[in-house]
Amino acid sequence: MNFNIIILSIPIYFLLIGIEVLYSWIKKKKIYRFGDAFANIGCGIFEQVTGIFVKVFTVGLYSIVYQNFRIWDVPVNALSILVLYLGVDFIYYWAHRLSHEINLFWVGHVVHHQSEDYNFSVALRQGALQKLFTSPFYLPLAFLGFSDEWFLYISALNTVYQFWIHTETIGKLGPLEWIFNTPSHHRVHHGRDPKYIDKNHAGSLIIWDKMFGTFQAEEERPHYGITKVTGTFNPVLAHWKPIQDLAFDLKKVHGLNKAKLLLKSPGWFPIEAGGIQKPPVVDDATYHKFGNSISKEKAIYFIAQFVILLAFTAYFLFEYAHFSSSIQAFAAAIIILSLLLIGAQIDGKKSSIPMEIIRLIAFPFFGYVAGINALVIIGSVLVILSFLWLVLQKYLNKKKLAT
Repeated sequence: MNFNIIILSIPIYFLLIGIEVLYSWIKKKKIYRFGDAFANIGCGIFEQVTGIFVKVFTVGLYSIVYQNFRIWDVPVNALSILVLYLGVDFIYYWAHRLSHEINLFWVGHVVHHQSEDYNFSVALRQGALQKLFTSPFYLPLAFLGFSDEWFLYISALNTVYQFWIHTETIGKLGPLEWIFNTPSHHRVHHGRDPKYIDKNHAGSLIIWDKMFGTFQAEEERPHYGITKVTGTFNPVLAHWKPIQDLAFDLKKVHGLNKAKLLLKSPGWFPIEAGGIQKPPVVDDATYHKFGNSISKEKAIYFIAQFVILLAFTAYFLFEYAHFSSSIQAFAAAIIILSLLLIGAQIDGKKSSIPMEIIRLIAFPFFGYVAGINALVIIGSVLVILSFLWLVLQKYLNKKKLAT
């Protein structure tokens, strides 16, 4: 099993996203917004790309403990695989729950909850720091002697399972709701309404929430997102903002209260700093989702650039092991720069043609440095076409202003 199930599932993810988009178009339901979907998928790209460089800790730590400190050699059979599955899901519940209940861990997980929409693209919205906080939770399984290979396999299956529960197009599922985590249960988890906050932390089995008192059935339709709106569709800034917010909160407190704030639940403050801040009730009369309108011409350009970025990222994720560390770093820098610049433009920031050209030229230049002739040719053609589109749009905008 020397393959990555999550990476191999990417085509299926995008097929299902495409089906959901088509469904929303046919049914005339506003399930997707371009900026939000870009941010969701962009955060997933950022997490996957940066994750390559921290695997020594996230994956390697489990392997080190298993190889050197395991107590037993657990045989691989149907019973041990079932036990491992239950163990992974049980630990996932607690790691996930504590990621909501401890401020420091929340910084890694909050990215996943920032979207104000709820669709399949939200499943791809993952925080790059999250695994750094949650990986150590699984070490007891390594000590017990569950192989690193099977652990990674079961963990990946658990992650893949959770993709389909990020949708509003599937209603309640009867008896399945008693045992399994379902779209209805997980919609509650993504709700920002006070009654839904910190509920339904399950991975694939909802039984843990029912056992440990964190279960909440779906009643009113949830309002999605977090209590303090992120205010950006930029995937890189979406990762930075929680860190910035936590640093700002730490400045409000002093002494041991700084450590307490890191370990307490989000919203906790000592009395001298205002006391506990409870989540507000969402007022439908005044509530509006974050976002801004994008012209059809810009939307076409952004979609085209995003498709190019997705193709390059997919290629990199499948082939990165064959590249040197410097080439890997160069590819990651191109991807992150693209997310940053495209995200800034979707947020309404003034575009810079010189910066955009530098970003575009980086693709064929990477092909040249990595010795991939096809990428040099394809990248060069895309640079020319993109440049012509940008120049044309600038010309048409000037002509429009003149009239």
